[in-house]
Amino acid sequence: MIKVLRSWFHKYFSDEEAVILLLLLVLVLALVINFGSALAPVLASLVIAYVLQGVVIRLKRLGMPHLAATVLVFLVFFSLTLASIFLLLPLLFSQTTELVKELPKMLNGAQAQIDQFALRYPEYLSQERISEFYGQIATEASVMGQWLVSSISSSIPALIGILIYAVLVPILVFFMLKDRDLLVGWLSRRLPAKRQLMNTIWTEANQQFANYIRGKVLEIVIVGAATYVSFVLMGVNYAALLALLVGLSVVVPYVGAAVVTIPVALVSIFQFGWGSEFIWVMTVYGIIQALDGNVLVPLLFSEVVNLHPVVIIVSVLFFGAMWGLWGVFFAIPLATLLKAIIAAWPTASLAYDGGASDI
Repeated sequence: MIKVLRSWFHKYFSDEEAVILLLLLVLVLALVINFGSALAPVLASLVIAYVLQGVVIRLKRLGMPHLAATVLVFLVFFSLTLASIFLLLPLLFSQTTELVKELPKMLNGAQAQIDQFALRYPEYLSQERISEFYGQIATEASVMGQWLVSSISSSIPALIGILIYAVLVPILVFFMLKDRDLLVGWLSRRLPAKRQLMNTIWTEANQQFANYIRGKVLEIVIVGAATYVSFVLMGVNYAALLALLVGLSVVVPYVGAAVVTIPVALVSIFQFGWGSEFIWVMTVYGIIQALDGNVLVPLLFSEVVNLHPVVIIVSVLFFGAMWGLWGVFFAIPLATLLKAIIAAWPTASLAYDGGASDI
């Protein structure tokens, strides 16, 4: 047994740089797991700066000085952030509150439609089953509404933390963009001089990270905006709230679109019934999803390494369980990083026999 373990260790950890890389990965993972909440603004700022760095580089290639490019990109980012805070968030809050108030009416409408179905097809549904089923739904809806209201009321301290992050994160983003070379140089000097393996992994993973993160942010904005404009033109209630859900659904491949179809369909049914308006809403929603999957995704992610759907779903479940929404968002980049590490990891010859003194 000891001989087998020594042979395995020699095969995968005989390279000094591989051992150092493993220790660094373990250290970073331990820091994120144990101090993730405290480091949340730093990690969020790092991600935002990483996304914006591509725009800064493009402006510099056009001849703009580094400081001017950094200031311009930061001002655009900060303006969009303020617009989202003061325009989008109040709209989402008001529509969420209105939806909670409208739930009883929606349930009454659902009961009326179920009653009509029962009158037409009494062999499938009895009045007793309908009453029992509706009572359970009403109870659950009441509990959910109370929970939502209490959650909103109890989230006031969390809002204070969000306001602190709203000040802290932009400052960190600005200095990460402005002093990127200084920060990267400082970090490089702390790494081993021999880091060919690390450079190989980073070169492969960096391109995938950049393409995926920037593409995914752009996809969320495009899909959400297209859904919002379409629903507003069609007069769908809670257009901003539904558009936010549809936009965020692209974060979870395959599953997100299927899950978010449920609230879109329910709101449309309660508002328009089973008429032509409902059919048009679902048709437009289906067209948006089809264009996203067949046009937008291939256009934005043409250079991203393809992963098997099973790997993607498992990665979303695993990293989502570890880090919540951030884990879901970065599931594919993290899976790509693991793939790059496995592909580049050095292996020694299996001829190693562990020595003559093995037990």
